[in-house]
Amino acid sequence: MTPPSIGDFKDAVSRFATGVVVVTAQTPDGPAGFTCQTFGSLSLEPQLVTFAAALDGRSWAKVRTHGVVGINILADAQVEEARRFATTGADRFALGEWTTGPAGSPLLVGAIAHVEGPIVAIRPHGDHEVAIVQADFVAAYDGEPLVFYRAGFSALA
Repeated sequence: MTPPSIGDFKDAVSRFATGVVVVTAQTPDGPAGFTCQTFGSLSLEPQLVTFAAALDGRSWAKVRTHGVVGINILADAQVEEARRFATTGADRFALGEWTTGPAGSPLLVGAIAHVEGPIVAIRPHGDHEVAIVQADFVAAYDGEPLVFYRAGFSALA
């Protein structure tokens, strides 16, 4: 059997709607972060979440060495934040409001949830690394999620 083309693979998996998060860290060079749509809950005991980051991502290179991350689950009104944190070379923290989590991670104001904690494992898989984070801090807020579907952002409704 011939493997699918990259285009066919992307077309198929893009039909799975996902939430959108921004992964952040306070690094020695200042705050860093990136948009990520591969995120999920992994375990209740211990409380763990997971996300995947591109191996060649400049922001991931900064975030991964810090060891503690903030994960911002974006609201449907945060399309601009999702795009800005996905844009190479953008001053990602210049616009919008953010606060600092208990462990020092930048947390975006307006997100519908925050998770913060240490990265407890990183494993390479293909052109990404999968990180596992221990959830030492969580907060949930009212609002609807931002959804990524077929290469675009939209509201859940």
